[in-house]
Amino acid sequence: MMGRSPLLRTGSLRPENLGQHALAMIGNVCFSIFVVGVLIFTIIAATYEPEDPLFHPSDKISTFLTSNSNATFESDNTVLKTGEDFMAANQTAFNTFINITDVADNAEFASNTGTDCGGEVGKAIDCKDPEVFHTMMRAAIEKFKDIHFYRFGKPVRGSDDNNCDMAWRFRPKEGKTASLYKDYRRFVISKAENCSLSVTDIGEYHSGVNARKRKPKKQAVFEKEGQQGEVGALPVVGEMVNDSLPVVESEAAFKNGKYLYYAGGGDRCKSMNHYLWSFLCALGEAQYLNRTLIMDLSICLSSMYTKTGQNEEGKDFRFYFDFEHLKEEASVLDQLQFWTDWNKWQRKDRLSLHLVEDFRITPMKLKDLKDTLVIRKFGTVEPDNYWYRVCEGEAESVIQRPWHMLWKSRRLMDIVSAIASKLNWDYDSVHIVRGEKTMNKELWPNLDRDTSPGSLLTTLKDKIDEGRNLYIATNEPDKSFFDPLKDKYTTHFLDEYKDLWAENSEWSSETTKLNNGAPVEFDGYMRISVDTEVFLRGKKQLETFNDLTSDCKDGVNTCSTSSS
Repeated sequence: MMGRSPLLRTGSLRPENLGQHALAMIGNVCFSIFVVGVLIFTIIAATYEPEDPLFHPSDKISTFLTSNSNATFESDNTVLKTGEDFMAANQTAFNTFINITDVADNAEFASNTGTDCGGEVGKAIDCKDPEVFHTMMRAAIEKFKDIHFYRFGKPVRGSDDNNCDMAWRFRPKEGKTASLYKDYRRFVISKAENCSLSVTDIGEYHSGVNARKRKPKKQAVFEKEGQQGEVGALPVVGEMVNDSLPVVESEAAFKNGKYLYYAGGGDRCKSMNHYLWSFLCALGEAQYLNRTLIMDLSICLSSMYTKTGQNEEGKDFRFYFDFEHLKEEASVLDQLQFWTDWNKWQRKDRLSLHLVEDFRITPMKLKDLKDTLVIRKFGTVEPDNYWYRVCEGEAESVIQRPWHMLWKSRRLMDIVSAIASKLNWDYDSVHIVRGEKTMNKELWPNLDRDTSPGSLLTTLKDKIDEGRNLYIATNEPDKSFFDPLKDKYTTHFLDEYKDLWAENSEWSSETTKLNNGAPVEFDGYMRISVDTEVFLRGKKQLETFNDLTSDCKDGVNTCSTSSS
């Protein structure tokens, strides 16, 4: 008999023990895999930096931050969509504009034409005379052919015996937004020997300062002669702005109120779109909880918008956004006023405070709190200290960001309106991206050539009629670069209108008052806002990466993702 194999001699490898041995080997292998997995996970956890969801946004964030109608401008380098951009205009009301036949048919005076006025010639014009009113209306409608008039204000005396100031509301005939605009101009009027009246001159945009009146706080209806149109709360650019800070009227009112305050966090000094995405989250939670939002009106402007290249503190929210509309639509208080009142009455009235230090505590869990003040305190670790994290996850379907409450600054939009008015609302626009991108041939191989004057003239030839006013929004610092275009077009750039924000301008005067008497710089974000909005009001709008070059906005092979 042959001897057994040495392997079979060992007790552990006897046939009856082979199953147990296999199970032990499998267990050892699994344990080894587990140990290696734990080691790998530990290394990843120690080195991983989570992506900021704002820079890799969901479709919902992307829709909010970008404009589908403006694929050239990047979200961080252009004015953001705000509430008025999403408003659906009441087209029934907008179709009831005043035209020249309305004025003639509704004349309430008997014509004196042909009568010998004798000594009346040269006397002071009576601006309250209905004939003067209708003469001025007809002159305005005949002169400004690219706008629709919706309401004329009654004329008032101007600076002299022969002129009257009159205001009106309007929108451009090809306007793409629901906004209304207000203009007031000075009319020079003469009376002929046969008593006929004529307008000999109409002043520049907002020249009729005596016709500028403060609008009522609630203005949901505007009238035209003999008609009414219900338009709801529409932004009216050109009205005087009342963005004074709201105050709590009494101790009892303060005690009975409920408040929400966001403290700290990493949102400060970020891009404006980041700031708004977080701010609207806070405002949405305050609405959900039926609480007044305590807000800091002092903004830190990101270095991407400043001349110094450094973040700049102390910018007023009201420089950039319409605080008058916000305080009419939402319950908000400035934090300085709030803490003054809180310190005055908190102990006396035994007001309670509830502190929340984890953004994962959802608004739903705070809904039934009875405390006077809820403070959400955010830490120092980004991105977990971003305010908008409160509105993610389970809360995303509950908290609605009230974008309709946030409009752009009407002071900035008034500059936009002034520029468009100087161009008679009859111009085309082109946005030309150059700068550092023209130097990076790997990502944008054709951009430099396609935005050269020669290429531009060739491209524009088939798109914009020769002789047109052409507004050029561009980051090219040397505007003389575009001089060859002057042979075919009348070109215009933002800096041609710097008198609109200069030291003696209306904008400068009003923002200086807001800033406690200190002059306000017309900063990079303001420039971007105005430049973009003027561009968007052109009758034809050409964008760099849609219309001027085949290059992709975000570089080679990104067209399918960047053009959406």
